[in-house]
Amino acid sequence: MQYEFRYQGITRDGKGVQGIVLASSMSKAKKIVQDFSEKHKIRINSILKRSLFLYNLKLPNGKKVKGRQFAFTKGEVSRALINMGYKNAKIEKAIIDIKIKPPFASILMFVNLSSFLLKEKMSYDKILRMLADEESNLTLKESLKKIESELKKGKEGTEVFAKHQDVFGKFPAYMLGLATKSGNMAEVYDATAKFMEREMEYRKSLRSALLMPAFTVLAMFGAVLYYIVKVFPDTAKMFLRFGIDLPPMTAVTLDISDFFAVNWWWVVLIIIIPIIVTALWWRTPKGMYWRDKHLIRLPVMGHLMHKQSIEIFFRVFSAIYSGAENNIETLTASAEACKNKYIEIGVKDIALPLMLKEGMSLVPALEKADVFNQSTLSRLKTGTESGNILQSAQQIATFYEKETTYKMDNIIQSIQVFIGMFVALVITLLTIVSSEVAMISPNTPGM
Repeated sequence: MQYEFRYQGITRDGKGVQGIVLASSMSKAKKIVQDFSEKHKIRINSILKRSLFLYNLKLPNGKKVKGRQFAFTKGEVSRALINMGYKNAKIEKAIIDIKIKPPFASILMFVNLSSFLLKEKMSYDKILRMLADEESNLTLKESLKKIESELKKGKEGTEVFAKHQDVFGKFPAYMLGLATKSGNMAEVYDATAKFMEREMEYRKSLRSALLMPAFTVLAMFGAVLYYIVKVFPDTAKMFLRFGIDLPPMTAVTLDISDFFAVNWWWVVLIIIIPIIVTALWWRTPKGMYWRDKHLIRLPVMGHLMHKQSIEIFFRVFSAIYSGAENNIETLTASAEACKNKYIEIGVKDIALPLMLKEGMSLVPALEKADVFNQSTLSRLKTGTESGNILQSAQQIATFYEKETTYKMDNIIQSIQVFIGMFVALVITLLTIVSSEVAMISPNTPGM
């Protein structure tokens, strides 16, 4: 999360300088201010973080009021309260001042409510003020108040919302800023809400299709390992102490148990280390590119993930096509929003340079990027030839939404069936081994 830091300094001419920078920590803010001061020959006197202050005051009627206010100093809060007619307020800096990113559902609710109220012809400043008053998340509340204040001062909407992209997300912030310049804000907000809803469904589908089965298998592996290493040996070795021969499966299982009991640490490392290294590498630009490029080539699930990314790309494309200043801006925003680094790099590093430097038209340039399937390119080509590319983009997004939703539901059901069969198989094997132990009988005396 980004915080505001205010710096104050003096130029060589003795003039005072003041400004605000956004940074995630004081150390990063100091680095930014230091680079700025060296470039412009400014001596920095102070750097203050915008923090949360709590105040208590007593009204003339005896009623006590508690409140909170963000400011750079305690004096700023005091002066603001005095200007409002409140004196002798007790002001303290909050002990815990951590900006918690609003839940995705809260951002979606804000966008949907704004769209509804815009359709009801309510002015945008009143919408921001009302939703800020009703918001319980302090970070979102503060962001809405600042946005309202800056828009009233005549600042550009895209610039204002860009400062809060860590709160709203990169693409929603871009769209909401674009809406302030649009002739139909409600329509842009509707498109943004639809994108966010699809993104939420996309994450939910991936969790259901990949994360939950992986967690189930991992939990089952842990339970089986505990049974083999701890529970089973205590029973099986009791028979060995009495010189009773073990049945084949029980003997093999006991050997496996002894192996894991001695070597469990490096077996765990062999499993955990590659997972950690892969996860860290996937966070790098090259890792994300490699991951997304090969994931979409997997059978069944990969093709579905590819189509979901294409759907998001063209949903964003159709949402901002008429409001963006040029096609380059539209393609860039769509590529960054599609949740696939392979497609993003293909569009930004191959298609766009071909369009800008060689004057190539949209469809051939996207074909050269080799990140879209032929069905998509064919439909897009039809739209460009008929002069209605916006309608084609909307049709592509709608078609893939319906297809991926239906197929993803079927895949999730199939995965759940296979996971159930796997769990049943493991339980059956454990039951067979346990039953074999139960059937062991001691040697008859004298035999």
